[in-house]
Amino acid sequence: MSSDMTQDAETDFIEGMGLILQSDGMPRIAGRLMGLFVLHGGPFSFTDLADRLAISRGSVSTNTRLLEDLGVIERVAMKGERQDFFRLAADPYAEIVERKRVRSIRAQESIRRNAETLDNIGPNGLKRVDELANFFGVLATATERALDDLRDGDGALPRTNRADTSMAAE
Repeated sequence: MSSDMTQDAETDFIEGMGLILQSDGMPRIAGRLMGLFVLHGGPFSFTDLADRLAISRGSVSTNTRLLEDLGVIERVAMKGERQDFFRLAADPYAEIVERKRVRSIRAQESIRRNAETLDNIGPNGLKRVDELANFFGVLATATERALDDLRDGDGALPRTNRADTSMAAE
């Protein structure tokens, strides 16, 4: 494959990742950044990311913070460098699923807790609230099964900073 074709394929992949994340309600630039990290891993500086994707440093800052919060990328120090660098996290996909599982459990618990105080909505309203809580329970169970597929051989998530269901809501 020629260099131009390789570059076109990389650009298409990166742009495609932007569209995928955008369709999930995330910023398109976050998806483009994720695509670059998936292809090349990093580490990349703010300047590298801004230049490679032709985006502003402000967009880099905002979207790397988002991807870092999601557990997709991690900040790393480079010897002799003063600026921040980022690389793809060790197991970003399991981290995304784990955080979704935790949010689903928290949502279910919150809905059930708040449902106890809803006296005036009638049996149909209570049934709909219960269905919503059950939805989040099913989602938590499904994400737990997905985690089983993504975990390494000993059953533990590779990253040590797994979210705890007892933590405050995100």
